[in-house]
Amino acid sequence: MFPDRIETERLVLERLCHENLDLFEFYAICSDADGPEAMDEVTRYMPWEPHETLLESKEYIDGVEERWEEGEAAGYVIRPRDDESDEVPSASESASGEYGDPRDGAGEYAGNAALHIDWDRRTGRLGTWLRKRFWGRGYSGERAGALMKLAFERLDLEVVSVSHHADNDRSRRAIEKYVEAYGGRREGLLRNWLPHGDEVSDEYRYTISQAEYRDATE
Repeated sequence: MFPDRIETERLVLERLCHENLDLFEFYAICSDADGPEAMDEVTRYMPWEPHETLLESKEYIDGVEERWEEGEAAGYVIRPRDDESDEVPSASESASGEYGDPRDGAGEYAGNAALHIDWDRRTGRLGTWLRKRFWGRGYSGERAGALMKLAFERLDLEVVSVSHHADNDRSRRAIEKYVEAYGGRREGLLRNWLPHGDEVSDEYRYTISQAEYRDATE
């Protein structure tokens, strides 16, 4: 039902499974709370926290595989294409520190992406996270475009949604940019919606319909 591999201009999305993602590498990254990976910062607005055991990382991958087989969600590993190293950031981007250098990390594991599906409602929900060293390159929008193409052109869903923690300005900027590009809109604020540790946070929700997507891409 879902393609095992999706290629975009700068990214390769591979099915997230034990075959494509080394468990020990995944655990080393996801458990590095306050080291170079800064997973405390990466997961600050996420509904999960840095992994504490290897078993936790294994069960995460197991769960993604199970949801894939059941047709409930398509989970992918994000990797910059090998030729992404040919793309050099502008002087202003490099000087600002806002953008990662695309010469760094070609072919490496950059993060995860998913399309969660509610077949009864014919809707999909986007999700993603990126390692901090890959922030600021525009990968979020490129990944979103690929998964919307999957949702609308292959799976014939009617609406795709995406949301972010109300305080997550970085995600807000990225989401607003691609939602606008595909003709979507912000639906509003969902109060007490996102469980995070001992708290429940507010979340903004956005949607793009299949008709809006087709108008924007045809």
